[in-house]
Amino acid sequence: MIQLNRFKTISSAVALSTMLVACASSGDSPTGTPSEVQEIQSQLLGDMPLPAASKIIGSDSLIIGRGDNWVGRVVLSGVQTPTDIYAFFQAEYPKAGWTTISAVKSKTSILVFTKGDRTSTVEVSDGSFGGPKSMITITASPKNANIVAPSKK
Repeated sequence: MIQLNRFKTISSAVALSTMLVACASSGDSPTGTPSEVQEIQSQLLGDMPLPAASKIIGSDSLIIGRGDNWVGRVVLSGVQTPTDIYAFFQAEYPKAGWTTISAVKSKTSILVFTKGDRTSTVEVSDGSFGGPKSMITITASPKNANIVAPSKK
């Protein structure tokens, strides 16, 4: 009787773990070899370099368009520390033609870049316990978007 109860408990735990892993991986980055993943991410995000081994979290991202003209938000998990990710963006975005407008290093770091008629904001923060080392959110939009201020009544 004790063996049967123990077996049921272990079986339930394994089944639950399997379902959680399946849910956690759905809607995330494309799969394949590192070069295939890099190619797909380049097609989606164009001239925006990404840290090595970072993965797009599809369920939290909203990418409208593709290539050098996409707008929206892409959320990535990073395997490097937030400090290393921050340094990556500071070094690599200017090499890709982006101009740094603002850079704030803190618990949640924010970098703002422009290139042509586009603006990109990069937010870097600590990852979760047992998860990725860092979380990265990149927001891209046209620089001179027509913004209508609310009218006073």
